Amino acid sequence: MADELCAVFVDTGTTNSRVWLVRGETILAKAEAQVGVRDTAKNGSSMRLRLALRELIEQVRAQAEDSEPVCVAAAGMITSALGLAEVPHLIAPAGIAELAAATRAYEFADVTKLPVLLVPGVKSGQMPCELAMVGSADLMRGEETLCAGLVMIGLAAAPATVLNLGSHWKAIKLDADGRIAASVTSLAGELVYAAQTQTILASAVPHERLAAVNVEWLEAGMREQRNSGLARALFCVRLLEQSKRGSAEDRLNFLIGAFIAADLDALSAREVLSDSVVIVGSGALAEAWRHALAQTGIQSQIISGEQSERALLAGLRAIAGARH
Repeated sequence: MADELCAVFVDTGTTNSRVWLVRGETILAKAEAQVGVRDTAKNGSSMRLRLALRELIEQVRAQAEDSEPVCVAAAGMITSALGLAEVPHLIAPAGIAELAAATRAYEFADVTKLPVLLVPGVKSGQMPCELAMVGSADLMRGEETLCAGLVMIGLAAAPATVLNLGSHWKAIKLDADGRIAASVTSLAGELVYAAQTQTILASAVPHERLAAVNVEWLEAGMREQRNSGLARALFCVRLLEQSKRGSAEDRLNFLIGAFIAADLDALSAREVLSDSVVIVGSGALAEAWRHALAQTGIQSQIISGEQSERALLAGLRAIAGARH
């Protein structure tokens, strides 16, 4: 039934919400707003998020008035305590079948008259976790649906690792059946931005995203992190600025190289990286990761924003279709 299903799909994150009206594989309409669960945390109420979602759903339905969606299917932080309703995480391993079975149906009359299906996230390791076991635990909301879709449309050939480069860098290991087996998340994306804008390095590097990879400076940052540790490698960016070495963009390559080396070595030690890695990200950061992985003998492919969107919608369509 997923082949002809007409539904509204929602992806809500920390700062942004996207809504699509889809029939089968055809996108009939799309809308988005810079509203996410951070607004709920900040305001102590989900009212702004609910209002934004109602407006977005009305927008896409107005753009295709002859469509008759049967439901809303949503993934991401919308299924957390800061979203519309908290749906418990599934325990890995989990794939399409497990996600569909654990998806919960709700009525949110203030958001839409359509039934709303909320897709659970996935957890691995022991949660709640003890102090001694915290390093083996991990959580996700939204990436599970993306990963399911990547496997479905052939962009990830299991077993594989999906490396998602958002504000958090998340490595997700897929087993031979294409199910999420485990994941490891770091704050690296946020920390890179914090180092760029909120530390003494703010004058040494651009505040924007990396524009282009400079292999020499990227590899120098990776080497320094491995020789001296991450904190010292970051201070070396200050020393390079004081010595008037390189451009601001060169020094940003050095800084990002240090962060990549720290995460890459940790992921390798935990055997999270498969022989095949799918990088979900864009621009120079994804290229930097591809270069770093190649140095370790791991082949990787970068998924475009359009491909990532298609995979997410495929996952939502399969889960919604299994419920109708």
